[in-house]
Amino acid sequence: MKTKTRTVVILIVLALIITLAPLFIIRGAEFEGSDGQGTEMIYEVTEDGYEAWFDPILETLIGGEIPGEMETLFFCLQTGIGVGILAYGFGYLVARKKYGDASGDKSRESGEETPTQESYA
Repeated sequence: MKTKTRTVVILIVLALIITLAPLFIIRGAEFEGSDGQGTEMIYEVTEDGYEAWFDPILETLIGGEIPGEMETLFFCLQTGIGVGILAYGFGYLVARKKYGDASGDKSRESGEETPTQESYA
C-alpha cells in the first residue's frame, strides 16, 4: 500500500512540473489557443481571404453571434458529458473485473464445483 501512495504522489508532482514548467522557462510568451493560430495560418495560405463553407447552426438560428459566456457554457457542458461517459465506462470496467473475479475466486477456494448445464440435467 505504501508503494502505491508513493507512486501516486510522484505522478502528481511530475504532472505539476510538466504543467508549470513552461510558465517559468519561457517567460513573456503568449500562450494562445489553437483557434486563433489556425485562422492566421488559413489567411497566410489563401492570401485572398477565407470564406467559410457554412455558418454555424446556432448562430443562424439566433440571428447573430453567440455571446462568449454561452460559448463557455456549451464547452463546459460538452466536457461534462464527455467526462460522464468516460467515468461510466471506466467504472463499468472496474466493477466488471472486481465482481466477476470475486465470484469465481470464492467457488475455487471452497473447492465447490460451479454448476454447469449438465449438472442440472
